[in-house]
Amino acid sequence: MLIGPGVRHRLAEQVARTGARRAVVVSARPAGWTPDPGVPHLVLSAEDGEAGKTLSVVERYCRRFAQFGLSRTDVVVAVGGGSTTDTAGLAAALYHRGVPVIHLPTTLLAQVDASVGGKTGANLPEGKNLVGAYWQPRAVLCDTDYLATLSAAELRSGYGEIARCHFIGAGDLRGRSHTEQIAASVRRKAELVSADERESSGRRHLLNYGHTLGHALEVGTGFTLRHGEAVAIGTVFAGRLAGHLGRITPERVAEHAEVVAHYGLSGRLPSGVDPAALLALMRRDKKATTGLTFVLDGPRGARRSPTYPSPRSPPCWPRCRAPSPRAEV
Repeated sequence: MLIGPGVRHRLAEQVARTGARRAVVVSARPAGWTPDPGVPHLVLSAEDGEAGKTLSVVERYCRRFAQFGLSRTDVVVAVGGGSTTDTAGLAAALYHRGVPVIHLPTTLLAQVDASVGGKTGANLPEGKNLVGAYWQPRAVLCDTDYLATLSAAELRSGYGEIARCHFIGAGDLRGRSHTEQIAASVRRKAELVSADERESSGRRHLLNYGHTLGHALEVGTGFTLRHGEAVAIGTVFAGRLAGHLGRITPERVAEHAEVVAHYGLSGRLPSGVDPAALLALMRRDKKATTGLTFVLDGPRGARRSPTYPSPRSPPCWPRCRAPSPRAEV
């Protein structure tokens, strides 16, 4: 894992370490921002965004791998946001039953979360990330130069994941530099993934803090809410639910809203969202078994909650009108 300005230029070094003789570079960035892997290669264009995170895109990548003659000793390089690293990573996991992959995440969201941990995935109309595989990258190069090219909205989406990290043991990252925020977020994720790579023991579930409602909001709004924006709302809701269940104090509940607001994010449900539809989507979440499952804060820190079986809305459901950049739920 390399973090800092200009680390994309070390791609050829990382490719050489895999022993690959050829590469396919799946890139959502312009040519000037897509580094040379140092071996004969094919560049496939990708389009960042959840709309392109489909199985048809994964199939297209795999077919181009085959046409190029990529072998299982070669390498796939993903250059882009989380949707690009997810789909290219899934294609790498499936093609020849697994070829090495290297990620160059180019958004703050991807650098703090999506590109690390070994999860790959694609969406279905029925829900987010319902198809995927665990496939660890050989290297991740987080070049902070890419962040200067991002819109304010794209940066806010990354801040949503950083805000969530506040409540899963990464510490208070407010006021820290991007490099420090990325390093702390990745360090905490690495600790959890190394202890529970495939979510078998429950430790890795902490990374889903705020995501049960967050994923439902993404799908329920047709992905007009960015991932980090949706996770921010889910994080505030997780605080409210934990407070309602007596797991945390009112002050800790308020801290959830304060941290999210610090990063310029809303903690309120957008207008026009049907709570019943969100509940149905949450029950399709990949963590759900017999009901709704949340990761909630508590006296010993965040833990996976017992199943919430009621078909009704949780009593602390945030019923708000329109989102406001700094409003509490």
